[in-house]
Amino acid sequence: MTTPDTIVIGAGVTGMSSALALARAGVRVTLVERDVGQLPDTVEHAFESWDRHGVPQARHSHAFLARLRNLLRDRAPDVLQALLDAGVTEMRFTERMPAEITDATPRPGDEDLVALACRRTTFEWVFRHVLVQEPNITILDGVAVAGLLGSPARVTGVRMEDGRQLTADHVVDAGGRRSPLRRWLADIGAPEPEDEQVECGIVYLSRFYRLRDGAEAPPQEGPIGGDLGYLKYAVFLGDNRTFSITFGTDTGEKVMRPRLLHDEQFQAAAANLPATAEWVDPDRSEPITGVEVMARLVNRRQRFVVDGAAVARNVHVLGDAAVHTNPLYGRGCSLGMVHAFGFADLLEADDDPERLALALDGLTRAEIDPWYRASVVQDLENQKAARGEVATDDPMRSLMRDGLMPAVRTDPTVFRAFLRVLNILDAPDAMIGNPEVTGRILEVWQARGERPDPPADGPTEAEMLRILAAVPA
Repeated sequence: MTTPDTIVIGAGVTGMSSALALARAGVRVTLVERDVGQLPDTVEHAFESWDRHGVPQARHSHAFLARLRNLLRDRAPDVLQALLDAGVTEMRFTERMPAEITDATPRPGDEDLVALACRRTTFEWVFRHVLVQEPNITILDGVAVAGLLGSPARVTGVRMEDGRQLTADHVVDAGGRRSPLRRWLADIGAPEPEDEQVECGIVYLSRFYRLRDGAEAPPQEGPIGGDLGYLKYAVFLGDNRTFSITFGTDTGEKVMRPRLLHDEQFQAAAANLPATAEWVDPDRSEPITGVEVMARLVNRRQRFVVDGAAVARNVHVLGDAAVHTNPLYGRGCSLGMVHAFGFADLLEADDDPERLALALDGLTRAEIDPWYRASVVQDLENQKAARGEVATDDPMRSLMRDGLMPAVRTDPTVFRAFLRVLNILDAPDAMIGNPEVTGRILEVWQARGERPDPPADGPTEAEMLRILAAVPA
């Protein structure tokens, strides 16, 4: 097989992962990024001033899950080391088990339950520095793609907005959820890809903080997050002593969300939630950003193989440009990297255009689609709950509330199984399909009447609104 040329559109996490994986498989890659790419000189300058217009979520909370970390460990250990050298830390979950779990004996697989604490800008800054050293990668910054060259039978490259034409054997679209690929395909007469969209039903508000000199982070036992019904919340660890807090409100909520957009009221809300209060104690941390908002979110799945044939040969769609899900679950970067390395392996095995398209479609259905379906199901359930359409005695909700979550805090097997799914190491339904895990959850659920009621996760909605109303905007 001759060495192919490939154009990768978009230098986000998926695009950079694609470029790296392809280049190290011997492919000559041109990575095209519309944002001006002058790299800041430090990770802090990157966070403060790097213009990532094409990545509107860049300064929101991000999760770099164990699946992503393990891919770097196994396929690009130099990138992982560069991240650690830049101040990124590894979160080893089995070293942070809840105090109620008395059996802390290490088990096989614990070495995989390790995620990365990192800001999105730091991750991209480090990754870009690695790519500029790769001999098989040419980076074109500050230039935008205007369309495709060729025909549906054979796409031969891309047209640039400045009039240039770039030719290649393959074109990879890693342009994210805002990708204009559907329009480009229509312009060359390609059949319309299948498209499914389901609203996430949520709006996010995020703010970043830094621990003060001499202060340490509060003790952490696994992921920090919760759902008060009217408000979802989570704490995300970052690199270099940073962290972020994200709140999520239903899209129909019109009273609380406008208040949370104000810095002081966001701070008051965080200070009145037991899970976040210690984090935002003024003696422990200080805010380093205002409140950022992210809205108009959908779960979306597009298929570029229709009726058994590629809508356009030699165009391959990865990451959020193909399938994107609710950011609440923190899977986007990790699934994008899974998609990228998986595609590189497929291309290395067989670059026949039609067979490659079918193989990528199969990879997407097997590795990415299950998380799309899980996100849609969970979001629809959350929207029903927000509308009051779920009975308080619903058995499945009781099993989650009174069985799964207590078992995660008390049973080492359930704790690990839960974290493996959370970190996309196992399939979304892996716990349901494991009799040992489900048996342990049911055992905890059946003893629900013997446990004291847990402390409240936070104020009621009315109480929170009174708290916020008392803070000057």
